Amino acid sequence: MQQLKSLFKAWQRWVHPQLMTFIATVGGLWLGICLLLILLLAHLSDEVLEQEAFWFDETILLSLHQWANPTLDHIMLGITQLGSPAIVVPLACITISWLCWRHQWRGAVVFFFTCLGAVGLSIGLKLLFGKARPQLWPPLIVETTYSFPSGHALGAMVLYGLLAYLVAQRYGNFKVLIYGTAAMLIGAIGLSRLYLGVHWPTDVLAGYGIGFLWLSLGIGLLRLTTHP
Repeated sequence: MQQLKSLFKAWQRWVHPQLMTFIATVGGLWLGICLLLILLLAHLSDEVLEQEAFWFDETILLSLHQWANPTLDHIMLGITQLGSPAIVVPLACITISWLCWRHQWRGAVVFFFTCLGAVGLSIGLKLLFGKARPQLWPPLIVETTYSFPSGHALGAMVLYGLLAYLVAQRYGNFKVLIYGTAAMLIGAIGLSRLYLGVHWPTDVLAGYGIGFLWLSLGIGLLRLTTHP
C-alpha cells in the first residue's frame, strides 16, 4: 500500500503535469484524430497479419496503371525520389545543422530522434508484417524490402511535416501555404509509389497513419522545448 501511495504521489508531481501540458500543447482535436487513427491502424494491421487481401488494393492500382505513359513515368520517378534516402537524409542533416547553428539544441535533438524513430518504425514494421509487394506489371524500379507499411509515405509525413512546422513557426503569416504545400508534396510521394506499382494502397495509407502519429509526437515535443 505504501508503494502505491508513493507511485501516486510521483504521478501527481512529475508525470501528470507533463502529460497535461503535452495534451494541451498538441490539442484536443488533434489527439482525437490520433486515437481514431490508432483504431483504424489496429484493424488494418490485424487484417494484414492474417494475410487478408483488400479488394480495393488491386482495383486502384490497375486503374492508375491505365494512365501510364512515358511522360508520367518520368514525373513519378522524380517525385518518388523526394522520399528516398538520397534526398531525405541530406535534408534532415541540413535541418539539424541549421537548428544547431541557431543554438536550438533541444529542438535539434528532438528532430534527430523523431526522424531516426521514423526509420526504425519503417524497418521494424516491414519485418514484422512481411507483406509482399505488388507484382501486377513490370515495375520501373526494383524494391527488395517488404511492402507494409510504405516507408516513403511514413518518412515523407514525418520529415516534411516537421519541416513545415518549423518553417511555419518562423513565417506565421504563410502557415496555410506552407502546410498546404507540404500536404501536396506528401500526397504526391504516396501517389508516386502507387503509380510505380511498388506499394498497395493500404501500404501507403498505413504509412501515412503511422507517420502522422509519430509526427504528432515529434511536434508535441518540439513545442514543449520552445514553450515549457
